[in-house]
Amino acid sequence: MSTNLHTDFKRLNLLPSSEAESELLKCCGSTQWARRMVEERPFTGTEQMIETADRVWWSLGPEDWLEAFHSHPKIGEKKAARPVSEESRTWSEQEQSGVENSAQDTIKALAELNRAYEKKFGYIFIVCATGKSSEEILGILRARLENPAGIELRVAAAEQAKITQLRLRKLLAS
Repeated sequence: MSTNLHTDFKRLNLLPSSEAESELLKCCGSTQWARRMVEERPFTGTEQMIETADRVWWSLGPEDWLEAFHSHPKIGEKKAARPVSEESRTWSEQEQSGVENSAQDTIKALAELNRAYEKKFGYIFIVCATGKSSEEILGILRARLENPAGIELRVAAAEQAKITQLRLRKLLAS
């Protein structure tokens, strides 16, 4: 397995900048993040790349975070506000698979609270949904609706950072 990862790093490190940026945008929808990651090459391993991704992410501003949020569909939906790659769309569906077979009441509550969240904060609810049931996500959404705007933006950014880490691992394993 480490040979595959090494090959994937080698491939990513050797790609022309525009192609590497496209690959990285599958993991995080912030253009500035992807550009900065390209500049950080060469990567030497998964953990080093994830540490770099995290450092770059937290050095960005709220406008970059919001751009990344737009590359995700709302919980329970399939289409993001902004066009994304097929791979990114598939990953979103997999990450939200805990919502697929939910009770109709839960789906309705998620939709209503998604709208309330977006109205309050001005962006969609971002959560690292991998491995979470719709009921868990609903509970998280209810709790986060109570956050002040400044705190919630950082919480949402932290969730995006988790999603990015998962997707980087998927990208390198593909």
